[in-house]
Amino acid sequence: MYRFVLTRQWVFLTLMALALIPAMIKLGFWQYHRHEHRVTQNQLIEANLRAEPVPMTAITSPGHRVPRADFWRAVTATGTYDSAHEVVVRMRTDNDDKVGFHVLTPLVLADGRVVLVNRGWVPGGDDPRAYPPVPAAPAGEVTVTGRLKADETSGGSGIKDRKGLPDRQVMLINSEQQAEYLGRTVLGGYLELTAPKPADGSPETIADPDHDSIGPHMAYAVQWWLFAAAVPVGWVVLVRREKREREEEAARAEASRQEPATA
Repeated sequence: MYRFVLTRQWVFLTLMALALIPAMIKLGFWQYHRHEHRVTQNQLIEANLRAEPVPMTAITSPGHRVPRADFWRAVTATGTYDSAHEVVVRMRTDNDDKVGFHVLTPLVLADGRVVLVNRGWVPGGDDPRAYPPVPAAPAGEVTVTGRLKADETSGGSGIKDRKGLPDRQVMLINSEQQAEYLGRTVLGGYLELTAPKPADGSPETIADPDHDSIGPHMAYAVQWWLFAAAVPVGWVVLVRREKREREEEAARAEASRQEPATA
């Protein structure tokens, strides 16, 4: 009755179904692990944002690689801005996804070491290669508060570190590169400014990272698992339909052979 499942066509279909089931299950777990990672990431961000600010010098040092556990950690630094060596970071977006620049200003500490401070976003001018209008940094000694971020690299960010850029423009925020440019000792990572905010709103401070949404990964995981469950069900449906069609065809053939004899 079901010998047709041994034909080449049905063997190929069965093998394909058997290969799809574990592949879909694996894809479901891949999406599930992405969901778990997103939840863990959100918890880390929220905990670090809520933590009491600590001096940046207490958790980083020259050449230090900021670990993921310290990303977005609330930190403070006290020093004097070195506006003469300020640079802007190209191709950055504001909170409304408009393209412009981030303003990166060195903050010189009392011991001569430097903290890189990302003061926020400014729009570009008519000439993308020209240095944009940037509000002056506060004069004198200041205490700033912000989020600790790791040095940006091409491998980690996907941003190509192009050469031949206009003067005082960079593609990446990287403490080692800025140490060469400044000729000073620079602490690893950088501070993303949150306070004090500019009185006139420029540069525009960078918004907190999203730590509320969990993304669609769990829904995708469930979809893949449902697809995996649907494969054997679909195979059975196709087999039964094929059996029914073959039985109907055999019945019609039998009926056509009996018609002359009856006549």
